[in-house]
Amino acid sequence: MAVTAQMVKELREKTGAGMMDCKKALTETNGDMDQAIDYLREKGIAKAAKKADRIAAEGSTLVKVNGNDAVILEVNSETDFVAKNEGFKDLLNGLADFLLAKKPADIDAALAETMDNGSSVNDFINSAIAKIGEKITLRRFTILTKTENDAFGAYLHMGGRIGVLTLLEGTTDEDAAKDVAMHIAAVNPKYVSRDQVSAEEADRERKVLTEQALNEGKPENIVAKMVEGRLGKYFEDICLLDQSFVKNPDQKVKDFVQSKGGTVNTFIRYEVGEGIEKRQDNFAEEVMSQVKK
Repeated sequence: MAVTAQMVKELREKTGAGMMDCKKALTETNGDMDQAIDYLREKGIAKAAKKADRIAAEGSTLVKVNGNDAVILEVNSETDFVAKNEGFKDLLNGLADFLLAKKPADIDAALAETMDNGSSVNDFINSAIAKIGEKITLRRFTILTKTENDAFGAYLHMGGRIGVLTLLEGTTDEDAAKDVAMHIAAVNPKYVSRDQVSAEEADRERKVLTEQALNEGKPENIVAKMVEGRLGKYFEDICLLDQSFVKNPDQKVKDFVQSKGGTVNTFIRYEVGEGIEKRQDNFAEEVMSQVKK
């Protein structure tokens, strides 16, 4: 595969490595982005695999709870200014209420559903677009259902820039569930527990850590032990229950939840625009181009 300038640019943004190192990594791995990241990490050039795309699109998340049902959703707009508009907030709330009432299976099903006023959800959004004057999309949503013995934790950070919904089982302590949601907003774990990490991912990380240790010149007879120690730290970075609780770093999240008599069933964390490529405008250049006309 031919290595393009855009591929080199993307790898630089994800790893912080130099241009020539990125080009070499992509060449060595036949253009495979994930393998190129691992290659740079093995050489000690990239400190960590930053695989999440840049935060890009604007908009807001919202979490809404209604009895034993809860929904978290993300709606995107073109500018942050519109996301703060009251009409946009009304749209968010209207969509949340609709999703809780109808519980559609996915985005396509949601957009095709009919609202109480007889219009489709798609028409409802298009009506808001006409009023607000910007492209608006319902990007994603998740609906959770609990029992009377469980608790939802809802948390919005920076007015909805990050939204988290947690479900704790075996406790009705909503404050504890919210504290866990705040932790998730801050630390951004990928999984609830280690058993959710696939063997493939664990083996891949073990390989990277082994190559790192060998490239550091560590004796082969102690590399395996070092790698398992570093792998444990990797699990702490990505698994919620293994992480130090942000409100009490001397306590693991698992111990905090257990102290409330509960367990973590699941969590959903949305960050506005993650994974969406955003057009990079240079305002100063735009103004100068207008002046020169």
